[in-house]
Amino acid sequence: MSDISALSFESAFAELEQIISKLEMGDLPLEESVILFERGRHLSEHCQNLLDKAELRVNQLANDGQTSPLT
Repeated sequence: MSDISALSFESAFAELEQIISKLEMGDLPLEESVILFERGRHLSEHCQNLLDKAELRVNQLANDGQTSPLT
């Protein structure tokens, strides 16, 4: 498994979707399920962090340089 911090949003999200699909099948051994769940949580946190950074950048680029929330 690759280093999560090096993944792009798209790559991390795609891997997260794969993990969710595997876990939803319910046919994995407990230990493998736990490992996948932990990686999924880290991927989710990474994706959220990247989204937060992107939102901040967009807010900073608002019309007059003032930050305003996205609607």
